[in-house]
Amino acid sequence: MLFDSHAHVDGPEFDADRDDVLARARAAGVQRMIVIGAVGDTTSAERSVALAERDPGVWATVATHPHDVEKMTPAWWEVHERLARHPRVVAIGETGLDYYYDHSPRQLQQEAFARFIELARAVGKPVVCHIRDAHDDARAILAAGRADELGCVIHCFTGTPDDARAYAALGYYVSFSGIVTYKTAQPLRDAVPLVPRDRLLIETDCPYLAPIPKRGKRNEPAFLTHTAEVVAQCAGMSFEDLAAQTAANTCRVFGLSAP
Repeated sequence: MLFDSHAHVDGPEFDADRDDVLARARAAGVQRMIVIGAVGDTTSAERSVALAERDPGVWATVATHPHDVEKMTPAWWEVHERLARHPRVVAIGETGLDYYYDHSPRQLQQEAFARFIELARAVGKPVVCHIRDAHDDARAILAAGRADELGCVIHCFTGTPDDARAYAALGYYVSFSGIVTYKTAQPLRDAVPLVPRDRLLIETDCPYLAPIPKRGKRNEPAFLTHTAEVVAQCAGMSFEDLAAQTAANTCRVFGLSAP
């Protein structure tokens, strides 16, 4: 069994064939997935929770992506604070810092990140982090918020091997996406064995970042098998052991029972 730890199948990219996408995932062995309600306004969070309510193999997270925190209103926070307590919501995220695009001012990103960590603490759930070109600042904010006590996932890891080693030292989980299959991504492949096996996760981040040999297409959870094959090779594990280990790790960090 594979567990997609980070997918955006709630989005409009899947409105025409969502049921087929979920069926293809199950046929490929991807039995469970975490759907991230954090794209744009709070309708993403509402959609993710609704999907999790009707599919027993899906759980949701809620937050506002760092790209969009400049647009946040008190009403957005009210929605997140309400949904964060929903029984099908297993984490707060994705939240964090993105200094590559800087779609929102960095100070606002930092303030929202810290506040979402506070929300995670208030509801007793882990935090899922989007960190791009901001690893030092992110680690400082996470350390100040004692994220290790909550459970912390660094999703779609794009840092250096040293960054991976630093996150591992803090006790965080590190998730690898289809990027790890790209020809230019050798530093990511080098980072995989630096993450303890019991904190290694895999994800699609679909509809983005389709792995080779699907690159250029809309990504979907069924494609997780390609990422898993590469991560298994990098970790020195069989595909089956990697699938079992990452599924167990995903269940542990999100507080889910083993299948």
